[in-house]
Amino acid sequence: LVNQVVSQLIQAVRGTDSAFSSLGRLGAGSYYERVKISEPNEFDIMLVMPVARLQLDECDDTGAYYYLTFKRNPREKYLNKFLDEEGKLSAFKMLQGLREIIKKEVKNIKNVEVTVKRKKPGSPAITLQIKKPPADISVDIILALEVQQSWPPSTQDGLNIEQWLGRKVKREFRYKPIYLVAKQNKKEKVLRGNTWRLSFSHIEKAMLNNHGSIKTCCESDGVKCCRKDCLKLLKYLLERLKMKHAKELEKFCSYHVKTAFFHSCVIWPSDTDWQYENLEHCFQKYLEYFLSCLQDSQLPHFFIPRHNLLSLDDKASNHFLSRQINYELNNGFPIFHQ
Repeated sequence: LVNQVVSQLIQAVRGTDSAFSSLGRLGAGSYYERVKISEPNEFDIMLVMPVARLQLDECDDTGAYYYLTFKRNPREKYLNKFLDEEGKLSAFKMLQGLREIIKKEVKNIKNVEVTVKRKKPGSPAITLQIKKPPADISVDIILALEVQQSWPPSTQDGLNIEQWLGRKVKREFRYKPIYLVAKQNKKEKVLRGNTWRLSFSHIEKAMLNNHGSIKTCCESDGVKCCRKDCLKLLKYLLERLKMKHAKELEKFCSYHVKTAFFHSCVIWPSDTDWQYENLEHCFQKYLEYFLSCLQDSQLPHFFIPRHNLLSLDDKASNHFLSRQINYELNNGFPIFHQ
């Protein structure tokens, strides 16, 4: 159902506005990484737009957010209408353009009821709601630019997977294009909507789907490990805690858990560190690592090490989550049995 709806929308977007004529799609997020928990009722789909060359200027000290401008005489003349008065490529304008076309086109979708949800301030997604009784399906459409150029300097010391997946794999990853998603940097004094954030979801998907230090890990005739099960358990734990304490934990999302997971795979790089029969012990190790991050309010982005995902300004909520997890850990995870 989702594929059918998204295909029709892409067709319409390509045909309506020549600026979007080269748009393609890339499945991102937990469903495509095969670590989805509960029902598959939420999908993230990246609409990818290839752009030849861009100049990336960091807009803060995280190294994750950028202003984008075109190099001299760009081939992408058709994108000029999305530039702001300073000549920067405006994420806001591009999202607005895409949103308008999608809002018109959903009215033409025949055999299923699709609506575009109200815009959330600062969110990079256009969210569709597909009516599918007895439940609804939510689809986040995320606009991303695909740029074939070397990764920016802020990523220099990230992706430390040599011991875990090997030097060769790391080299292959770093030759892949960079993706930039239309994401508002909330730290800006004036929100102009012209910042873009680096996205590595294509690499994250590759690491999750080929996660063993030995190539046959989890293949049908290989040895099964418990890495993904550990990740699913912690995602589920966070999801349940967020339902219970929505306000206190609103800052947290599954990306925090996923980042801690990648760091854990680097700390314990061997497949024997994650033997399937040791699930409980492995989960506890990973959980303790995550707790130490919460305790110190330090969780470095896996690809951009100087970007801390747990801000020191949020110490109170970091410690709140830490207390909740410790309670679950010490009491045999009552929340899993509710």
